[in-house]
Amino acid sequence: MADLNKTAPPVMVYLAFAIVYMVWGSTYFFIQKALAGFPPFILGTVRFSIAGILMLGWCKIKGEAIFNKKTIKIATVSGILMLGLGNGIVIWVEQFIPSGLVAILVASAAIWFVILDKSHWKENLSNKYIVSGLVIGFLGVVLLFGNQIRQALDKPQSNLQILGMILLVFGPVAWAGGSLYSKYNPTTQSSVSVNTGWQMLMASLSFLPGALWKSEFKLLDWAGISLDAWLSIIYLILFGSIAGFSAYVWLLKVRPATQVSTYAYVNPVVAVLLSLIFTNEVIGLTQAVGLVIILGSVLLINLPKYGSVK
Repeated sequence: MADLNKTAPPVMVYLAFAIVYMVWGSTYFFIQKALAGFPPFILGTVRFSIAGILMLGWCKIKGEAIFNKKTIKIATVSGILMLGLGNGIVIWVEQFIPSGLVAILVASAAIWFVILDKSHWKENLSNKYIVSGLVIGFLGVVLLFGNQIRQALDKPQSNLQILGMILLVFGPVAWAGGSLYSKYNPTTQSSVSVNTGWQMLMASLSFLPGALWKSEFKLLDWAGISLDAWLSIIYLILFGSIAGFSAYVWLLKVRPATQVSTYAYVNPVVAVLLSLIFTNEVIGLTQAVGLVIILGSVLLINLPKYGSVK
């Protein structure tokens, strides 16, 4: 099998990173806007089922074989871990936990990539640039959202908020585990698009038990959902899932997991920059320092790939 790290066109790699960095950085904002109209489990079901069907439908139109038992099996495991658990927890907790606190806990995924990637422990843990980059990046995220975190923790925490913070510890573990499972179990019989389509479709099914348990379908007033919420879920389907998740799965196949995991640090930076552009929020000195530290950490993690640092 060809070495994808060498054969992947650099322009495509940079474009995929740009999509994952920029698009996913905006999804925190659009998830909260969509939650204003959709309950969390229906949001996950609708978002990923439509995205998966559209992706598989497009592959079928192109003449690709979309039904392969091995592909579906691998996609089911990785899709449920990444999207059903990892992203599902984020969707659920954003109902009552500030996005800043969510972002810092989700950012720990970059560290979990190294901890769970046993086959590359020697390579990653012996590289001072990767290790220092991961640690510094996490500290940068803490600085970036320090004020929001202090404000959130100074207030009395409800049982749901405490449960949400506990779940946010395990969410990044599930995401990193699913990502590594997908990376090291390549579906050579199917394209990345087919694999991605099945991951999203199977993940959508994992939201159904929660939707039925909470009677979300029965209680939801579909006619009362605002246009803003509909536009937000359309954005999440087209850009967050089809474009962003497809680019992410492809990157896992062609680049080292530690490099791909840097999205967890860059996404919060993008989220803050978008807030500065579209809201009246003002960035403070501590936040500015956090932004610089995070970007510096991403440079550190990626330095070895250029061959100039060993």
